[in-house]
Amino acid sequence: MRIDVVTIFPEYLAPLDLSLVGKARTAGLLDLRVHDLRAWTTDRHRTVDDTPFGGGAGMVMRPDVWGTALDEVLAGGGHLLVPTPSGAPLTQRTAERLAGEEHLVVACGRYEGIDARVAEHYRTVPGVQVSEFSLGDYVLNGGEVAALVLVEAVARLLPGVVGNPASLVEESHGAAGLLEYPVYTKPPSWAGLDVPEVLLSGHHARIERWRRDEALVRTAVRRPDLVRALDVDGLDAHDRTVLAEAGWVVVDGRLVPAPAPATAAPATAAPGAPEDLPPA
Repeated sequence: MRIDVVTIFPEYLAPLDLSLVGKARTAGLLDLRVHDLRAWTTDRHRTVDDTPFGGGAGMVMRPDVWGTALDEVLAGGGHLLVPTPSGAPLTQRTAERLAGEEHLVVACGRYEGIDARVAEHYRTVPGVQVSEFSLGDYVLNGGEVAALVLVEAVARLLPGVVGNPASLVEESHGAAGLLEYPVYTKPPSWAGLDVPEVLLSGHHARIERWRRDEALVRTAVRRPDLVRALDVDGLDAHDRTVLAEAGWVVVDGRLVPAPAPATAAPATAAPGAPEDLPPA
């Protein structure tokens, strides 16, 4: 896979030389190229932005500079990815789809963002797909942080990048749709806290069941939106019992919060029983 990142701060992407992504680049598993947008400017000030039409605060990145850069970087086609707070949420499913593509180009905006005509134009270019994505409901100073996140989320899914592929299956937001179970290592006792006994038992079936139960409960408590999205056909009877204890039941083929237990009505005096008399 090839990934190009275009930015006015190439140094911001230096962490991509580290850890698994850096090793993937060295091993030839990932062709990652970082470009300085200012290399495509034509004036002596290397200007990449200008004031917004219609007025308002901040500056907007110029479409002509971006167009020159992207015409070159996307010459053979590819998927243009634009980080923006107004984009679709970046999820694990998104990362999985992108990991199957050949060429990704990340356009890192700054200031008030990139002129909207850039995305609009490249949606009409044959061989180019455009997606605008967001890390979450908050605002950053630029797209570089989002580019770092996207590159790592995608690169770790490429064959050979992660040493044990099984870890990609069991982790949070994996194919099961659950958060990952809690993990422990040595020493078995620390600060008055012990590792759950089942993990020391060596009984693989019990350990697998415990991990599944913990993942179900953790997801129910922390991410009810993920519980609602679970495929109930993939839940066994034990799964349903665990979820019911965590406050979720299956109704009409989907998981919903269990109804609150009915509260008992206040007791009333039996007919003919003497009523409390007011104090004298």
